[in-house]
Amino acid sequence: MNISVAIDGPAGAGKSTIANIVANRFNLMYINTGSMYRAVTLMCMRNNIPYTNVEDVCNLTTSLNMYFDGDRLIVNEEDVSDEIRLPEISNNVSNYAAIPQVREILVDLQQNMADKYDVIMDGRDIGTVVLKNAPFKFFLTASPEERAKRRCNEFNDKGITMEYNNILNDIIKRDYIDSNREINPLKRAEDAIEIDSSRLCINDVVEIISNYIREYIEKNK
Repeated sequence: MNISVAIDGPAGAGKSTIANIVANRFNLMYINTGSMYRAVTLMCMRNNIPYTNVEDVCNLTTSLNMYFDGDRLIVNEEDVSDEIRLPEISNNVSNYAAIPQVREILVDLQQNMADKYDVIMDGRDIGTVVLKNAPFKFFLTASPEERAKRRCNEFNDKGITMEYNNILNDIIKRDYIDSNREINPLKRAEDAIEIDSSRLCINDVVEIISNYIREYIEKNK
């Protein structure tokens, strides 16, 4: 029985944390698609390739050897999991992720992973594009203010001082870019279950998603 779980939602909604916990609970391969776009952004910025240079961005993307080791993303044998979470990457990733050819390359890679393994993926277009036939689709959201507070806390925990208002403005900007891009914009799939986590803790959301998966497994034994 093949299991695929799609979790979509805006930046800072807690998708990665929750998907990772659910993956461990049900022995699923966790594929953080947002990290893959962040990795492309990181590598392009390292090589001084602007998002406007589509040809060079695509050539670099196809050259990358990306895979997940647990919740760590390895690119060309380098663990980039921490570096791709830095503010400068967060502020630029939407521009690179909006390139249609880049999305095509990465979506193909993500779909190949889902064909081979039981997976849980999070991102912006998983339920609408990457895993359109997934038996589980969730749209995880929260207010921009709550998401900005969470991001602020994440940076503080890592010893990085960030202004709340700057993070809030960046999140609002990313929401607009992600929701209004021409190719595969962020939106809830018609058959996705929406979960507003503004007033929920991580365990609450994990249990909601886990209950659906358990019920499906029981029915399909």
